[in-house]
Amino acid sequence: MNQIIECVPNFSEGRDMSIIRQITDSIESVDGVRLLNVDPGEATNRTVVTFVGSPEAVCEAAFRGAKKAAEVIDMRRHHGAHPRMGATDVLPLIPVSGITLQECALLARQLAERMAREAGIPCYAYEASAFKPERKNLAVCRAGEYEALHEKLTNPDKRPDFMPHLSADSGSAAVIPESIQRCGCTVVGARDFLIAVNFNLNTTSTRRANAIAFDVREKGRPKREGNPITGKPVLDADGKPVMIPGTLKATKAIGWYIDEYGIAQVSMNMTDLSVTPLHVAFDEVCRCAQLRGIRVTGTEIVGLVPKKALIDAGRYFLHKQHRSTGIPEEDIIKIAIKSMGLDDLRPFNPQEKVIEYLLEGAGSSQSSLSSQSSNTSLSSQSRKLVDMSVQAFAHETSRESPAPGGGTVSAYMGALAAALGTMVANLSSHKAGWDDRWKEFSDWADRGQQLLGELLALVDEDTAAFNRIMAAFGMPKKTDEERAARSEAIQRATLYAAQVPLHTMQAACKTFAVCRAMAEQGNPASVSDAGVGALAARAAVLGAGLNVKINAASLKDRVQADALIADANALIAEANQQEKEILQIVEAKL
Repeated sequence: MNQIIECVPNFSEGRDMSIIRQITDSIESVDGVRLLNVDPGEATNRTVVTFVGSPEAVCEAAFRGAKKAAEVIDMRRHHGAHPRMGATDVLPLIPVSGITLQECALLARQLAERMAREAGIPCYAYEASAFKPERKNLAVCRAGEYEALHEKLTNPDKRPDFMPHLSADSGSAAVIPESIQRCGCTVVGARDFLIAVNFNLNTTSTRRANAIAFDVREKGRPKREGNPITGKPVLDADGKPVMIPGTLKATKAIGWYIDEYGIAQVSMNMTDLSVTPLHVAFDEVCRCAQLRGIRVTGTEIVGLVPKKALIDAGRYFLHKQHRSTGIPEEDIIKIAIKSMGLDDLRPFNPQEKVIEYLLEGAGSSQSSLSSQSSNTSLSSQSRKLVDMSVQAFAHETSRESPAPGGGTVSAYMGALAAALGTMVANLSSHKAGWDDRWKEFSDWADRGQQLLGELLALVDEDTAAFNRIMAAFGMPKKTDEERAARSEAIQRATLYAAQVPLHTMQAACKTFAVCRAMAEQGNPASVSDAGVGALAARAAVLGAGLNVKINAASLKDRVQADALIADANALIAEANQQEKEILQIVEAKL
């Protein structure tokens, strides 16, 4: 598995796009790095940049970006609503795939040391990279912000973990070079994925926004004697303030006023979505705001958001409405956007804000082949069949290339069977007079959507399996060693080409349960659709079965081949019986 990490540096410039462009150009100058998002904020005077790539490439790009920021941003003249202490204020590395948090922590320390040594930027190590337990907390590292720069650099207890060379005379402000006065300090570390989110309020009061933030954030607020606002703070045995915890674990929050929007916000960092999901935080901020006579009018996501956070939120709000969750992913995300007002301040485009869509390049391959005059086979392209229009898919199948062929079409017929059963389930869950049965049909629709996704994946997998065989046949065969390697590769590819349609048969057979349940219990007006689903499922099973058999016939291992054919015959028999029984149910209701 390739190692991929994400980097989300926050630069202390959100207004001058020419400066921001210089920094992002420096980042993009590194091969192997993909810039995913640039999110400037005028009121905060801060830009959140997101990029991904291999560990080596990302660390190099992070260094170049921080070095450029130190050259083009002068912190002596910086003002903004967000806490900050450096031109590159915070620079986290985040594991995406094939790498652990601990490995990212080591990379972050190496990066911080290099930034101090080569770019003259004092750096703290935080979160998983911290050398001191208290410095795991970003707020501890950033205490006093840029204005406390002299104390940070000269107080041994507050000095950054990695320092450029300074004069031995640490008692004078003059020992701090102008270059450091310009760039300030940076906090470098490694952490898991974090969501930065602002909840928009229908008030201009920073004090009230802060009160709501203190209500919900994990740290809470100081306990006071008598009056909870003006009373004397209660101290513990060590003389530290006693805190009243907030209601949301794994969250940090403050309140502020944003000139750009003319409203106050609760600004929150969510550090563990498995502990506090986005929708839970939204509802709790709404509740606490309402107790203070304030409404949450919307939500602003800063930077990127994991797809799961929006899917979980959409499903949560659909459940609250007693609506089926067995609908396409894009519809669930739309419900999340509207429910939390993610488009309150500006349009929210999931293709630009959801990290998985950006990593997958979702949306970039949506163009239809029908607009192209080329007769080039898809096998030589990276475009997915499932991204085509229905017309383009049919045209691609009709071309003189052998793939996509019967196995691919069988997988698509199976997907259509799942789609029809799911459609009847969704219609049934919303049928007037059946309101108390919404969850029953929603569960069936969820099951159908899962099978639909599995079968759609097999549409392209079947063509990929055929291409493996072609690649194996194209291997060199001049020497005995090459011929042996080629023969082995052909057998492996042929086995895989038999296993993929077998998986299609298995998945398509599972769609009969959805179609049967909908024929028996679903909306009577849609019983014929359940019947068509059963017909499509049988065609998918029988069609894929033919592909299993033709590929199994080319296997040298006859025991393995006979086992595949036996499995296929058993699934064919089951499909014939299931279709017969479901059509009897359908005919009886017509």
